[in-house]
Amino acid sequence: MNAPAQLQIDIVSDVVCPWCAIGYAQLERAIGTLGDRVEVGVRWHPFQLAPYLPPEGQNVAEYTKERYGATPEQSSSSRTRITDAGKELGLEFNFSADSRIYNTRRAHKLLTWAGETGGQTALKKAFFNAYFTQQKNVSDDDVLLDAVEAAGLDRTAAEAALIDPRYDAVVDAELAHWLDQNISGVPAFIVNGKYMIPGAQDADTFVRVLEKVMEKEAA
Repeated sequence: MNAPAQLQIDIVSDVVCPWCAIGYAQLERAIGTLGDRVEVGVRWHPFQLAPYLPPEGQNVAEYTKERYGATPEQSSSSRTRITDAGKELGLEFNFSADSRIYNTRRAHKLLTWAGETGGQTALKKAFFNAYFTQQKNVSDDDVLLDAVEAAGLDRTAAEAALIDPRYDAVVDAELAHWLDQNISGVPAFIVNGKYMIPGAQDADTFVRVLEKVMEKEAA
């Protein structure tokens, strides 16, 4: 039996990006399909959709109008499409007319911290749940720390990370790096540091691309 292929997948994403949650769920399905043919490591990297927002955030419909020129009807239709796509993957998006988008810088500080302890993916999922399912303010420290506990991580250590300037420096450097790599939209999946898969692909597409990467790497 051949040894499993080794794949490192770096995911550039934001906590308030619904297609990032959907894309990762599709990737998980693809990895499940590939089974014992692969061993996959995942690292999450920061991207901010709305770094300029204050702690109280902004209404999602207002945000999509300002950023994309979307009408209220288009914004509502988009949220319905996202909700339906999530249902097929076991993701619960509870959007409403009052849903808001938030500044996620402090969430990215904690994700950077969690990357040192092996709990990064669990924390990312907990943040997705807090924001999309529970509709909570993910710029609020208590919300973030509750998610840390939900992910099975140390709340006290996370509190210390939130005030540690070292994580500010790392987040700033990463944000700048990915912009320098011409990543202007998320999610973006970079496989083995060489192959970029843009957007929330379906599981079958991920399987096809990952199989091609496995063939190239084997050669």
